[in-house]
Amino acid sequence: MATVLDDLVKLLALEKIEENLFRGQSQDLGWGTVFGGQVLGQALSAAMQTVPADRDAHSLHAYFLRPGDVSKPIIYDVDRIRDGGSFTTRRVVAIQSGHAIFNMAASFQQFEEGFEHQDAMPDAPAPESVPTERDRILAAGDLLPKALHERFGKPRPFEVRPIEAIDHPFSPTPMAAQRRVWLRTIAPLPDDPSIHRALLAYASDHGFLATALFPHGTTVFGNTVQVASLDHVMWFHAPFRADQWLLHVMDSPVARGGRGLVRGRVFTQDGRLVASTAQEGLIRRRRERR
Repeated sequence: MATVLDDLVKLLALEKIEENLFRGQSQDLGWGTVFGGQVLGQALSAAMQTVPADRDAHSLHAYFLRPGDVSKPIIYDVDRIRDGGSFTTRRVVAIQSGHAIFNMAASFQQFEEGFEHQDAMPDAPAPESVPTERDRILAAGDLLPKALHERFGKPRPFEVRPIEAIDHPFSPTPMAAQRRVWLRTIAPLPDDPSIHRALLAYASDHGFLATALFPHGTTVFGNTVQVASLDHVMWFHAPFRADQWLLHVMDSPVARGGRGLVRGRVFTQDGRLVASTAQEGLIRRRRERR
C-alpha cells in the first residue's frame, strides 16, 4: 500500500530540466484526463523549489485552462516575479504540447508572530468510526459498473473517510450542500513541510466540486452532468502533517449559471484550522448544453 504513496511523492517532486523549468509525469486515475489535484500539487512543488527554505507557502490561486493529457508529461515554467523582504511571489504555467493547461500564482512568507483567532472545528465523529470511501464503494456492489468499481477499489495514497455519504451513486436523495471528510496519507511521510503542503494541495481537489451537486440529486458517476474545475484557491494558515488526520469541512453556498462554488476549511484532529480552500467549477446538465 505504501508504494502508492511513494509513487505520488515522486510524482510531485518533479524533474528540474533548466533554471525555473520543471517536468512532471502524468498519472492516469482512469478518468481520461489529468486529475486537477495532480497539477495543483506539481505546480506548487515547482514554485517551492525556487523559494528560500525559510519561506513557506501561504496561498495559491490557480486556474484550470485546458484538460491535461494523461499520456504526456507536463512542463512547469516558474516566473520569479517578486522576492520581497517578507514575501515571495511566484507565477507558474503548466504546459502540454505547446499550450498552457493551467496557471497559478503562489505567495510565500517568512514566519512571524501576530494576532491570532480561528473558527472552531465543527463536531465530527472520530475518523476510525467512519467507513472509508473505498469500503463504501465496494459495498455499492452491482450499483456501480465494473469499470468504476475496479477504479475506486484500487489502493490509493490517501485514506479518505467521508462522513456525509450519498445513498445511491447515480440518483442520490438530495441533501444539504455540506460535507465533512477525514483524510490522511496511508503511511508516514518525511518531515519536509513542502511535501505535506504539496500533498494537501493534491488531496484538496478530491470530491470537492461534488459537494455542489448534493442538493440536486445527481452525481459525477453518470453521464448526465458535465463537471470540471475552473479555478482553485488555497490558504495555508499553520503547519500540519498530511500523514495525520485532517478534517476537510466543505459547503457550497451557491450554484448558478452552470457554475458551482465550494468553500472548505481544513482542521487537524485537535481542532487547529490549518488551511482554507475554495473552488468554482462547471456543473452543467449535458442536455442543457448548446
